Amino acid sequence: MMRLHTVGRRSGAPRAAIVAYVEDGPRLVTMAMNGWGDPPPAWWLNLQARPAASVDLPGERRNVVAREAQGAERERLWEVFRSLEGGDDLDAHASRRSRETPLVVLEPAPATR
Repeated sequence: MMRLHTVGRRSGAPRAAIVAYVEDGPRLVTMAMNGWGDPPPAWWLNLQARPAASVDLPGERRNVVAREAQGAERERLWEVFRSLEGGDDLDAHASRRSRETPLVVLEPAPATR
């Protein structure tokens, strides 16, 4: 689990959410879902408006930039989630939603001076 820090798309206020993730090289990947219900989580809407964010991991904070995985990358990452414990039910759970579950890639933010 990681703590994801975003900025509210309407309020401009700091927001935080606890989300599960997998590592993909230097990237962190999570699923944008509110349980298995249809509405997207607020943190994903915030990231779509302002992709710059930070995450707290054990012992460190990282600045990241969010984007949605597409195409072959999404398929590869979906398979990673399916391979996790309990992932054999992933497709059945995802079919409850009327839309595809976004996979959110959190890439290291470029260094600033």
